[in-house]
Amino acid sequence: MTDWLLWALDAALGLALLAMVLTAWRLLRGPTLTDRVLAVDTLYVNTVALVILLGLRLGSDLLFEAALLIALLGFVGTVALSRFVARGDVIE
Repeated sequence: MTDWLLWALDAALGLALLAMVLTAWRLLRGPTLTDRVLAVDTLYVNTVALVILLGLRLGSDLLFEAALLIALLGFVGTVALSRFVARGDVIE
């Protein structure tokens, strides 16, 4: 890889980590439950971005599969948490 591409990946990794820190702050300090649910969903998205960027930086195909699993589990978790907040139960 060229130097500018490695620099861009490192910068993107740093920005993804910053986004995760800010999202964790919203998760801990969110004034409402809805803010916290959205923060959990955003944290999953940021985690997927971080794992994909690490996969590009390290040249590992295994990390892309891990990102797919994190995305699937994040989607299911967000749907379940949203249903719990809206209805009070997850399973009908």
